[in-house]
Amino acid sequence: MHITQLNQECLLHLFSFLDKNSRKNLAKTCHKLLEVFQDPLLWSLLNFHSPMELKKDNFLLGPALKHLSICWYSERVKMCNTEDWMKNSFQKEFCSRHENTVSDFLLDVSNRCPNLLSLTLSGCGHITDDCILQLLKKCPKLKSLKLENCVRITDLTLEAVTLHGASLQTLHMDFCRNLTRAGLERLREKCPSVVLRAERSANMIPDSKPEKKLMLEKESRKLVQL
Repeated sequence: MHITQLNQECLLHLFSFLDKNSRKNLAKTCHKLLEVFQDPLLWSLLNFHSPMELKKDNFLLGPALKHLSICWYSERVKMCNTEDWMKNSFQKEFCSRHENTVSDFLLDVSNRCPNLLSLTLSGCGHITDDCILQLLKKCPKLKSLKLENCVRITDLTLEAVTLHGASLQTLHMDFCRNLTRAGLERLREKCPSVVLRAERSANMIPDSKPEKKLMLEKESRKLVQL
């Protein structure tokens, strides 16, 4: 029995075990398998592990998308998360090429995936409060939002959650150093039903001018010497 003799439901089940590249390659073999690849039901879950994956033509975005995860853990991602004033020319050039990659992708998700239920972002150092605000407005069914080490996120995102996160049940803001304790407390007061986790976020040193950072480093060295 040839694979193309299987019905659509069986083919969708088989495709679900393949990664995005394998699905795309198999879809190139015949029209029937291409139809399976283009079936929205196949794309309810998407996971990405590098910025380049977001630019590939091996997946579909649409109303069927329910769960999205974008997690970067490479050394290059750590390099992009380093403050601009500490970067060398190579680092700045690399980071500038990917600065809007995730933001542009999430804008596309906001416009095309209104039924999104969960979003996990980790190490996406270039996304901003406005990006999360637009997503909360366009994806009213969002129940879980997990942000880890998203260094540009501030209390404005917390305020956006209180205004537009009516369906939100879980909010993780771990290692988002530009959040404040006051902002987290306001969110807890306004949204007591939301399970909030913000490990170390309000206790980390926020972004500041290079002069202030150098001063803090010098003071730390003095304390160590004492």
